[in-house]
Amino acid sequence: MKVIQGRKKLKRRAGLKTIAVIVLIICGIVTYSRTKLDQEAAELAKQVESLNRQIDEEDARTAELEEQRAYIQTKKYIEDMAREKLGLVYPDEIIFEEEE
Repeated sequence: MKVIQGRKKLKRRAGLKTIAVIVLIICGIVTYSRTKLDQEAAELAKQVESLNRQIDEEDARTAELEEQRAYIQTKKYIEDMAREKLGLVYPDEIIFEEEE
């Protein structure tokens, strides 16, 4: 009987050791996967931040273009362009030009 009980103890110990090793391997795999996922999450967070910054820049550019579009539609802009590009002036204006 003692021999049989000794074999059972050895089998139990071997089984427990095997289970412990398997549990440790699983914990190692889970820890490695978790670390890898955390790194990916950090990279994605940086990418999201960068994209949000680009969105903000494009929103600011859009606002600037809207202001420019509003200015282009004003009488002041038309006058400025007529003066600059075509050299037009009002009839009662006196123009002084620099001699070379």
